[in-house]
Amino acid sequence: MADETEIPSVEHVEGTGIPVRGNDIDTDQIIPARFMKVVTFDGLGEFAFFDQRFDDEDNEKDHPFNEEQYQDANVLVVNSNFGCGSSREHAPQALVRWGIDAVIGESFAEIFAGNCLALGVPTVTADTETIRELQDYVEKYPDSEIEIDVEAETVSYDDRVVEVEVDDAQRKALVDGIWDTTALMKSNTEAIADTAASLPYIEDPEPRKGHADD
Repeated sequence: MADETEIPSVEHVEGTGIPVRGNDIDTDQIIPARFMKVVTFDGLGEFAFFDQRFDDEDNEKDHPFNEEQYQDANVLVVNSNFGCGSSREHAPQALVRWGIDAVIGESFAEIFAGNCLALGVPTVTADTETIRELQDYVEKYPDSEIEIDVEAETVSYDDRVVEVEVDDAQRKALVDGIWDTTALMKSNTEAIADTAASLPYIEDPEPRKGHADD
């Protein structure tokens, strides 16, 4: 019997925002390498932006992820080239485990965006002015709701609706519920087995033990 695994579609993300300003924030800043020596991704959330949040004596520094008003936020608002650097999948894993469900920014590193998609996290882009206005708004009204419509490519807040962009392939995968490729394969194990069984295979000849003239 085929596995009935269901992959949820991601058409909308709603919640409050958290602004992290700065261009070229790389994956080492998002999750320092020393916290990647784990068997599973569980618990990575507490180490998100660790070196930006704490000094060498573990005293808190000024960072949005430390601020009380953002502790329940789930929409991260960033600037350009976010997630650049090494292609560590631990970076979006740490963000998700901190509580992030979507990221809005000016631009994203391609591999980072792909790793986010594998977790069902939209990476939505908008121009510099739109992002700056949204970050300013979130800082002023941290409890206000933000709604991302993935299919319509809009972000709504404060009675405003702004146009954003979602990569075509990403939008289709999220809206159609085919973003989790592992679960997708698992849910189609019977069909995969049937296809594999129907493929023609050529049996390997017995290995030669030696040449005839040896």
